[in-house]
Amino acid sequence: MDGISYGFINSSGTKGFIAYLLAASSIAIAAAFFVSSKYSSDGSQSNLLAASSKDTRVWPELELNWRTILATIIGFLGSAFGTVGGVGGGGIFVPMLNLIVGFDTKAAAALSKCMIMGASASSVWYNLRVSHPSKEVPIIDYNLALLFQPMLMLGITIGVELSVVFPYWLITVLIIFLFLGTSSRSFFKGIEMWKQETMLKMEMEKQEQEAKSEFNGNDVIIDSEYRPLLPQPEKSGLDILLFNIRWKGILVLMLVWSSFLLLQILKNNSEVCSPFYWVVNILQFPIALSVFGWEAAKLWRESRERRMCGNWECVCEASIEFRRWQLLLCAFCGLLGGTVGGLLGSGGGFILGPLLLEIGVIPQVASATATFVMMFSSSLSVVEFYFLKRFPIPYALYLIAVSVMAGFWGQFFVRKLIKILKRPSIIIFILSSVIFASALTMGVVGTEKSIFMIKQDEYMGFLDFCEKY
Repeated sequence: MDGISYGFINSSGTKGFIAYLLAASSIAIAAAFFVSSKYSSDGSQSNLLAASSKDTRVWPELELNWRTILATIIGFLGSAFGTVGGVGGGGIFVPMLNLIVGFDTKAAAALSKCMIMGASASSVWYNLRVSHPSKEVPIIDYNLALLFQPMLMLGITIGVELSVVFPYWLITVLIIFLFLGTSSRSFFKGIEMWKQETMLKMEMEKQEQEAKSEFNGNDVIIDSEYRPLLPQPEKSGLDILLFNIRWKGILVLMLVWSSFLLLQILKNNSEVCSPFYWVVNILQFPIALSVFGWEAAKLWRESRERRMCGNWECVCEASIEFRRWQLLLCAFCGLLGGTVGGLLGSGGGFILGPLLLEIGVIPQVASATATFVMMFSSSLSVVEFYFLKRFPIPYALYLIAVSVMAGFWGQFFVRKLIKILKRPSIIIFILSSVIFASALTMGVVGTEKSIFMIKQDEYMGFLDFCEKY
């Protein structure tokens, strides 16, 4: 099962997938520019802003009713499957909190981050107590986490800024194109992996049958399963936990997290579009680029030294050689994933999860690493939203509790299922299903709201960033 190839970043399919994302985004943005120019040429429309974007605060009380029960069920299932797939589930939570519970859009987005944080935290705790399926290495790839996390957080900041300017219909179009593209790509990768797993299982059964047929009736048949004379001692849960923790990587990620949090607090307490506001925004670039450059240089150097010694084993879980152009592509994809996540309010998991699979990371490690990265990005958003007073504390605590239980039981159930069926591709199908469900829910809600804005003859072009605030 461990010998299955899970894809490479230099494959034609990956390049085509990235080209699809760029082409879809470019066409949608170009259409928005066309609409903006059309509205700006009409004097009666030039000074309009989308009224629906200025949501009135609506915070329902936490009480036992059918809305709370239904939201609890959907939230539990979304958190369970979202963390297993490594995508979080924000694309399901936001429409649920907005349409079923009745929160305004900003509060729904903030509460969805609370749910993602709770589910990812419990999933990380569960994964830290699980061994790697095939190697003596941690289940979380800290090298990839350090490589993608800084650019992902920088991209999320850029995406949040763009969400202020982009019209609602454009965000809806991007949701449909990007989510359908990533879900379909992941689905076909899951089918390919399922076929490889089937072939491998058939080959193993064939070898077992051939081994049994070599014995005749006079031979003593010993159990065909090999058992060493000196069995290896099983690791306890504490041993696995301590082995999976890498304090150096965690401390670096905490440093990046703290730096971004400080800058976000300073930015939120400054006047929008003031010189200090832009200085704080710009300071995020050297922080993210320096950490990414440090980790990229380390991976490039280790990979080159191994190749020079004739050792073609990968330096981490990704099946790439970490050449310069591949590292630049990783930086671009991390930035793109964060930007899309910040723009759509879904976090970067919807891009990072499929991306890790594209570069050859096995599903179990891809899920654990993506969830680990999401824990940092979502907690940063939660702390920021807390200072901005974007969500009610009682509802947030309740939803976090639901998500914590869902994340743990989701990981437990799916990993047991994988162990029984011996099919890690289940994780990819779950990932694809969650992204597809998010595309449907957010696409339908966005389309309905865009049609309403058109009927109300509201402004449909780009908004002015400084004027909006």
